[in-house]
Amino acid sequence: MTTNTIAKQRWIRLIPIAFITYSLAYLDRANFGFAAAGGMGDDLKITPAMSSLLSSLFFLGYFFFQIPGALYAANKSAKKLIFWSLILWGGLAMATGMISNVSLLIVIRFMLGVVESAVMPAMIIFLSRWFTKSERSRANTFLILGNPVTILWMSILSGYLVKSVGWRWMFIIEGAPAIIWAFFWWRLIQDKPREANWLTADEKEALEDQLKSEQKNIKPVRNYGEAFRLKVVILLSLQYALWSIGVYGFVMWLPSIINAAPGSNIVTTGWLSAVPYVLAVITMLGVSYYSDKMLIRKIFVWPFLLIGAVAFYGSYLAGTDNFWLSFVLLVIAGGAMYAPYGPFFALITEILPKNVTGGAIALINSFGALGSFAGAYLVGYLNGATGGFGASYIFMAGSLFLSAVLTMLAIKGKK
Repeated sequence: MTTNTIAKQRWIRLIPIAFITYSLAYLDRANFGFAAAGGMGDDLKITPAMSSLLSSLFFLGYFFFQIPGALYAANKSAKKLIFWSLILWGGLAMATGMISNVSLLIVIRFMLGVVESAVMPAMIIFLSRWFTKSERSRANTFLILGNPVTILWMSILSGYLVKSVGWRWMFIIEGAPAIIWAFFWWRLIQDKPREANWLTADEKEALEDQLKSEQKNIKPVRNYGEAFRLKVVILLSLQYALWSIGVYGFVMWLPSIINAAPGSNIVTTGWLSAVPYVLAVITMLGVSYYSDKMLIRKIFVWPFLLIGAVAFYGSYLAGTDNFWLSFVLLVIAGGAMYAPYGPFFALITEILPKNVTGGAIALINSFGALGSFAGAYLVGYLNGATGGFGASYIFMAGSLFLSAVLTMLAIKGKK
């Protein structure tokens, strides 16, 4: 019996659950940009510099607890870890709408990052236990689609919520679903195929045999210490940090960039902010499909990062006087930056053995969190210091260009 006989069951049962879970995580981290553009700064007397720090504090908390969380997911239970994370981040997101001073907001933003830190590596580990090499890029993509798809509808919803009920109720309304969903997650998910009562004994054995056979061609790595010293892991960590500078500088500040355009308002900002994520969904699905079909990863990563760099630079050249040209180039940059996520995380699970994959993903994702911190903070700082967006476009373009170069250096000789 082959894994094909149970492929449909796995996709139908697991992927929607993974998608919704990661979507809720993104909802409760990315809506801060709409609160910042919708009156939070005035209500809490937040300066532009403090707004940049608050936007980025999430990623500082996210950085420090990546590896412990990933090791718990790899060695104990991703299911249990994500259950408690859902409850805690939903509560913290709701609390953001109830605070009355900046000091509490600083603590909440940092703790939200801590609570969410293990979700990404835990979900990648979880999917690697359920999907084979020829499926993994698509499985990862459907997980990470929770990012652009959520920002797409969240941009529209948050714009309307801020206008109709204010930024406080936006946080409260958008934080509650994570707590409710935690109990669906607990009921519907099993950590490993052998625990699933919806698979027969033969189906469980066929799937686990296939996953074990894929490990045979991977060079052994004794422990996490050895894995963390590998050149490929170090370079991919730096690569992902630079990539994340572009992504999160874009995600956190796009609403403010659009809201600053002549004649714009918070509802228009919501609709226009959603457009790049429509393209992101299309590119992610297409790239992951062909990456799995051809079993090629590298060439589905670096070219898109390079396109993103060129698009940001083009937006800089277009300038503020050509808003619509600049906006179209930002849409292209957004779609290009998101496209390679599925192949990238599939690559990590295919070049490292199972015993160190969880820690390596956590380390790489930790550096991504540092890049996200730098992107969210420095893009906001550059926007405030220069009174425009040109300097931040150059910054994001340069980061993505270096990320593309490091991708090629990290995985020489691999497709």
